[in-house]
Amino acid sequence: MTGATAPVLILTGPTGSGKSDWAMRLATQWPVEIISVDSAQVFRGMDIGTAKPAAAARAAVTHHLIDILDPAQAYSAGQFAQDAVALIGQIRARGHIPLLVGGTLLYLRALRQGLAQLPRASPAIRQALDAAAAQRGWPMLHAELAQLDPLAARRIHPNDAQRIQRALEVCQLTGQTLSALQAHTPAALQEPAAIWALVPEPREVLRERLAIRFKQMMAQGFLEEVRALHARGDLRAGHASMRAVGYRQLWQHCDGQMTLAEAVEQAVAATRQLAKRQLTWLRADSSIRIVDPEAPGAFEAWSLEVGVALSAFIR
Repeated sequence: MTGATAPVLILTGPTGSGKSDWAMRLATQWPVEIISVDSAQVFRGMDIGTAKPAAAARAAVTHHLIDILDPAQAYSAGQFAQDAVALIGQIRARGHIPLLVGGTLLYLRALRQGLAQLPRASPAIRQALDAAAAQRGWPMLHAELAQLDPLAARRIHPNDAQRIQRALEVCQLTGQTLSALQAHTPAALQEPAAIWALVPEPREVLRERLAIRFKQMMAQGFLEEVRALHARGDLRAGHASMRAVGYRQLWQHCDGQMTLAEAVEQAVAATRQLAKRQLTWLRADSSIRIVDPEAPGAFEAWSLEVGVALSAFIR
């Protein structure tokens, strides 16, 4: 190794696309330290439903930003960006390579593009938007957003009520679009990063994999994990940790709001919807190199690309 600075490597993709496995395989070839880009893996006691790397993997390769908070605490995209930049510097100081791995794309946006200082929520505007959605449906409000802020609409699914509402609210409060405000915000990471996304093709491959994976999680004790969190007594459905996909639906089952079969069905559907939103976001970013992990020799080809990105560092 030379005194050159190691580039920042990012491996993202929709949930269930195999990012963690590829990261661990790459770690057998290069001295990487992994920074988790996952808004649920930061929480302790949430292991099965977040597909958290096993203890053996974390012992073999240093992982960061996993198990750093109690589920009752909060963590933001802005805090992630600050933490990630600090960790990148520390990893480089050890002569290692920072590899960011995960699918929380808002975190990546905060790191690479910055997050705008947005106005606080307006209960009155949100109530009006909720009423409009009840009459016309969120897809119609999404169509309105597409007229006001086409860039934001491309990133937001027509049924993603929370994000549609926020984007329209920002327009009404500021007279500016969410995209315009975000475009003028400095990035936390003041350098380019080499970024790839694992996107299995055809899409049905991922859909089926997500259903199988959720069943495996249930067999591993996911329901018992949620029951233990529910039994603590200090957590509520409104906590960010309990709004995570899978946890939200099983929590509702624990609250007696639905049967277990209904919770599982809704959790699988929500996981697929999450993956779809992630794919839409990823394909809208031309700076991301899309890789089909199902293609023959895909990992080997990717590892060669990583070698090219690291060539100046290893001379």
